[in-house]
Amino acid sequence: MKIAYLSTFYPFRGGIAHFNASVFNEFNKEHEIKAFTFKRQYPNILFPGKTQYVTKEDKVEKIPSVELLDTINPISYFKTIRKINRYNPDILIMKYWMSFFGPSLGTVSKFMKKNTKSIAVLDNVIPHEKRFFDKAFTTYFLRNVDGFIVMSETVKNDLLTLKPHAKYIQKQHPLYNHFGNKKDQNDAKKELGLDLSKKIVLFFGIIRDYKGLDLLLKSVKMLPDDYQVVIAGESYGSFDKYLEIIDNEKIKNKIILKNEYISDNEVSTYFSAADVCILPYKSATQSGITYISYHFDLPIIATNVGGLKETIKHEQTGIIVERPDVEMIGNAIIQYFEQDKKSFFIKNIKALKEELSWENFAKEILNLYQQL
Repeated sequence: MKIAYLSTFYPFRGGIAHFNASVFNEFNKEHEIKAFTFKRQYPNILFPGKTQYVTKEDKVEKIPSVELLDTINPISYFKTIRKINRYNPDILIMKYWMSFFGPSLGTVSKFMKKNTKSIAVLDNVIPHEKRFFDKAFTTYFLRNVDGFIVMSETVKNDLLTLKPHAKYIQKQHPLYNHFGNKKDQNDAKKELGLDLSKKIVLFFGIIRDYKGLDLLLKSVKMLPDDYQVVIAGESYGSFDKYLEIIDNEKIKNKIILKNEYISDNEVSTYFSAADVCILPYKSATQSGITYISYHFDLPIIATNVGGLKETIKHEQTGIIVERPDVEMIGNAIIQYFEQDKKSFFIKNIKALKEELSWENFAKEILNLYQQL
């Protein structure tokens, strides 16, 4: 099988690049595959973080790729089309996570040779933070793609709303496994300067409004003094409102704050130090943080939004909070520690690991190709 993979690869950083590298490596074991990536992924003015690119602190998979597609330069769309068509793949794989990419990726897919089937792995169809062009750009993209991999019921329903007869396969997101091994918890706590006697709740990843950090912070006042909440991640947007909550609620002594991008080399330390990971989201499809947490055998507390409850099994691999509510989130954290089910949850998480492999995910892409 000959595969072209058009998406985010090195030198870009972040969860999408990690996902793509893992899928690429799996296909590379038995198939011919070539990676194509962006010459410009986002214009700097539209990118809310500090940098789109890897730094020397990042632990990255340097997948060799051809840098071609400029998302805001239509001339590059056709250069990309010509280059991929010359490669003449059986499958074109793309990753789709926001409507901004609809025109560029949709146009490339539209003009592929007839013998090339395009498959998109959908993180989102309807984005969390809505813009006026979302429906038009996404509809254009979906119309020009042959088949889809969806990773949650929510995304499946959104896909079928915009493309009722879409051909798709539903498969859970695989577990991230490139962040290294789990460390001894006390050693990890010492590395981060944490009190060994504290119960550690971890909020990890890019901070955006829909992720509900404000709800979590307001719930912290409910927690006893032997609890600490570690907030580790770069804020996309102003962090001032969160600092205001910390001051107003007088919870500074219970908060450990690292408001910056966490390098890949540090990920293991944060997850190894924690007793539980928390996703207090206001909306969601699925979350890549779930699969990092599971890799480190760390149970999760999450709100019942989007597809989170599909991957976080209530009272089996974590706790699902009925809705994004301050008091409910606080009570769930206390319940988690008082019921002392961590070892039971970890046992169930370990049973999931074989099922959620990159090998199985790649097989589903090939299964979908056979149906197209």
